[in-house]
Amino acid sequence: MSYEVLARKYRPTNFEEVVGQDHIIKALSNSILQDRMHQAFIFSGTRGVGKTTLGRILAKCLNCLSSENPVNSPCDKCSNCEEIKLGRSLDFYEQDAASQRGIDAMKELLQTVPQSPSNGRYKVYLLDEAHMLTTESFNALLKNLEEPPKHVVFILATTNPEKLPKTVQSRCLQLNLKTVTESLLSNHLKKILNSENISFDDDSVDLISAAASGSVRDALTLMDQAIAHGNGKLVSKDVMDLLGTIDNSNLFSMLDSIISGNGVKAFEIFAKVEELSPEYEMILKTMISILHQTSLEKVLGNSNNEDIKKLSSNIDNEFCQLLYEIAVNSYSKFNAHPNPKEAVEICILRMLAFNPIHKINDNETSKNTEKKNLNSPNPKENKPELITPNNTEKLQVSKEKEESKISEVISSNEDWIILFNSLKLSPFARNYFGYLSFGSLSDSILKLVTSDKTNKIPENVFKEFEKVLSEKIGKDLSIEVEIGKAEKSPIDFQNEIESDKKIEAEKDILSDPSIQKFLDKFNGNIKEGSIKPKN
Repeated sequence: MSYEVLARKYRPTNFEEVVGQDHIIKALSNSILQDRMHQAFIFSGTRGVGKTTLGRILAKCLNCLSSENPVNSPCDKCSNCEEIKLGRSLDFYEQDAASQRGIDAMKELLQTVPQSPSNGRYKVYLLDEAHMLTTESFNALLKNLEEPPKHVVFILATTNPEKLPKTVQSRCLQLNLKTVTESLLSNHLKKILNSENISFDDDSVDLISAAASGSVRDALTLMDQAIAHGNGKLVSKDVMDLLGTIDNSNLFSMLDSIISGNGVKAFEIFAKVEELSPEYEMILKTMISILHQTSLEKVLGNSNNEDIKKLSSNIDNEFCQLLYEIAVNSYSKFNAHPNPKEAVEICILRMLAFNPIHKINDNETSKNTEKKNLNSPNPKENKPELITPNNTEKLQVSKEKEESKISEVISSNEDWIILFNSLKLSPFARNYFGYLSFGSLSDSILKLVTSDKTNKIPENVFKEFEKVLSEKIGKDLSIEVEIGKAEKSPIDFQNEIESDKKIEAEKDILSDPSIQKFLDKFNGNIKEGSIKPKN
């Protein structure tokens, strides 16, 4: 007894069985019931979503003998329905435009157009992969699309509607079929598995649905393969082996290590993944998906995945977007790598290289040198520098006070500004903490104040700042951030300095006799904002 593959066995025979195309079904059903049938359609969409299937169902609806008029639900029992189903109908012409694309094949097809239907109400012409037709074939078809007989309906199915001539598109009603969502596809597969009495677990079905990328036919084909691979049942481990996927927990751990700047640990985890003989392209694809979900969690905060929530709490949105771009770029250039493994490795290396805290975690020599200088009798290099514009009176602090405050205690916002400007921080940490002002210092707890309730600092940035600050002052400090009335922040102070510098630079330029002479001679002026002070 010959086996019928699932994709053929469960091909829809009526509109009710079609998955995920409710908008198309509604439009076609209403057209039939209201007797407003268009005479030329374009069914567009990706592979395996039901373009050809809908064309066959529509042909049965128009020619079903269960009623005197066309119906939106064919009986599948009358002679016309049976003949269309078996491909023997004289009133239904299905042609593969990819293999029969020339003018001769088109002329042969179109010579039957003037003839009346043999047994049905309409002659239906379904051209599959219509974008493959030659220019001459389109020109021949165009005349029939302009003035079609009342008994004729043309259906052009294509995955690339943009390749159809504009003259053809303008004469057809275009219906775009959507890719089927993973949830709908999973439910559809489960119904089929229950009908086939095949045991399965939910994870295995979800894996197949995700791998199908919205294509029902691809999902059924993959499920056929998975059933054979699993000896008549679906188990997630077997499906993962078949698809070349890996346990996402490894990838979550690897990304977490990348975020914390621990390159050694990241590659240790990757080595474990490598032992599973994975599909390296799938690794990149999964990383993209994880980072996409993490980005959504950062903005919406509605994820039910604990791993996603944890990853989101350890990364700021900007760095998450950067990692996403790196992963997408690596995926797009995957085939350019002679070794698939290298494509993933270089992706990890790029993520580490662009990590704002990577240098801090990776440069132990620099840290040891800094500690040595801090403990020396005359730590000249550790004296924080406060850059002030010439002749400004914004903040005057003696070097003696500066040294004592940094080495012993911070007691004012002025001290905090001086200290902050001396720290070697990543851009992310500087941006987050630079807008905070001093609150208090007691029991090795430094309290900082912000008036911005939305300023949520990622955990990894917190750790970086505590580490750098503790090393700078020579003792361990914990940081607490509280909402309140904030004083002038280090960044506010720096902006004021830059503004003063700019004003001074403008005064110097405008007071220069040679500049004034030049402007007067040519009746010119200096564009506002174009003068920048020297750093």
